[in-house]
Amino acid sequence: MAIARAFVALFSLGAFAACSSAAPPVASPPAAAPVLVTPRQVLPALPNASAPTIKAESAIVIDAVSGRILFQKNAYSERAVASTQKLLTALIVMRAGPISDQVVIERSDTLVEPSKLYLKTGENYTRAELLKALIVKSGNDVALALARDVAGSKEQFADLMNRTARSLGMNNSNFVNPHGLTEPNQYSTASDMAILARTVYQIPYLRQCMRIQDYVFTHSDGRTRPVNNTNQVLSRLSYCDGMKTGTTNAAGRCLISSGQLNGRAVIAVVLKSTAAQVWNDSEKLLRWSLE
Repeated sequence: MAIARAFVALFSLGAFAACSSAAPPVASPPAAAPVLVTPRQVLPALPNASAPTIKAESAIVIDAVSGRILFQKNAYSERAVASTQKLLTALIVMRAGPISDQVVIERSDTLVEPSKLYLKTGENYTRAELLKALIVKSGNDVALALARDVAGSKEQFADLMNRTARSLGMNNSNFVNPHGLTEPNQYSTASDMAILARTVYQIPYLRQCMRIQDYVFTHSDGRTRPVNNTNQVLSRLSYCDGMKTGTTNAAGRCLISSGQLNGRAVIAVVLKSTAAQVWNDSEKLLRWSLE
């Protein structure tokens, strides 16, 4: 185990890129607890084959443990990232206090475009219930409810998002809402989203939620609603274990995916792909980096 850790640490000193243009390495987030990987011995992820060709306009693949770059394509280009930024919303909620705390839905939470869970004013849920729905269903009303509960308003939560992003080393991002719907001056990069995803990947409850393909959400008034995860790579690759989809006209089709295989763990960020290719792009990158 000690040898394996030392081996990972040695490679992580140089934030190496197997397929890189002339871009700087991903900034490492602050020190955090190690990612729980199965098996626990983590081997260096060094793909031997040539990197695949992908449709996405921006992408990056990193080792989930060391943060080392394995692949990048326009990874520092600023662009809309749609609902993938809900990972930042989820991270902030997890850090804000017990997820057993109750959230009472207010009318302002419901006044947002789909995708929605169609929460109703006065309904009562735990933060844990809403976080699960946020990750799996990607409900924009859920994001607003959690943001208001934590920070008091969408605007105050956006300020918290940006302060949190800077603390992680996401220096080329700006967020103005908790759900990712298009607004002026809201953007990130594949590199920054990889930093975020690596941090989120270390949180067991969120990783548990990201693996769920479908479940039944029960409203506090007894209504039930089937909830389906739109991440098709979960069903394509048995070792895929997350993370978050995103789609808007401005952002195109986006996916942050993750996987573990043979003691290695990687995260692939794909931004501005197409409906026809986003799953193929992500699957190619996971296969290339893990198989």
